[in-house]
Amino acid sequence: MTDFTDSQLERYSRNIVLPEMGLKGQERLLKAKILIIGAGGLGSPAALYLAAAGVGTIGIADYDEVELSNLQRQIAHTTNDINRTKVESAAEKMRAINPDVMVRPHLESLSGDNIREIIKGYDFIIDGSDNFPTKFLINDACIFANIPFSHGGVLRFDGQTMTILPGKSACYRCIFTKPPPQDAVPTCSQAGILGAVAGMLGTIQAAEALKYVLGIGELLTNVLLTFDAKTMEFNKITISKQKNCLICGEKPTITDLNDEEPMVC
Repeated sequence: MTDFTDSQLERYSRNIVLPEMGLKGQERLLKAKILIIGAGGLGSPAALYLAAAGVGTIGIADYDEVELSNLQRQIAHTTNDINRTKVESAAEKMRAINPDVMVRPHLESLSGDNIREIIKGYDFIIDGSDNFPTKFLINDACIFANIPFSHGGVLRFDGQTMTILPGKSACYRCIFTKPPPQDAVPTCSQAGILGAVAGMLGTIQAAEALKYVLGIGELLTNVLLTFDAKTMEFNKITISKQKNCLICGEKPTITDLNDEEPMVC
């Protein structure tokens, strides 16, 4: 058992008092390694909540710089962070919230060539990316590496998320076989996004990551959770692992990582 300092006992007291957690649960969090891909609208709240919860190692992968238009929803960044890299900005806020956390910045654009090395060694991954090719790449890489992950997507007032346990539950390609055609889905800059919607979804993804590490509750596996913030209606759509899935089915045709044509979603 980890010898917690008095400061840590106070910091994590609201975690520790939970019957499902206790000191053993907090110790599991401190030993956990979670990677967040994307330091934007979804990754920002996920990063802050995971740091606050006491996840010991948090990776943050992004290659963009902070822009003024990001600040409406990407709450890990401030006006003073404009033109800084998002990973640098997010890492600073995470360390400020909790000095116990070791932050690993990955200032890289994900591709089939580097994603295996980036995700290696992490216990769980949060997909906060903003484009379809990256989402499919994350799915495929996690399936090959047997790393659980949380998918998330938002647009306008809507959000959707699911948790994938490779080999056990339906994967992203079980529902969405391949990226949509170019211009089939409007971008956030074209269609807009309510900032709080991204916060809602990113927080749900953080909760899924924490539940997985702690081994408590029911994960969003074989379920696509969708919500409409205008009506606050939440729906769970039951899904199942597909025998003909291109990557996790009985006769997979995807046997290596390939980069799709870039398209912001």
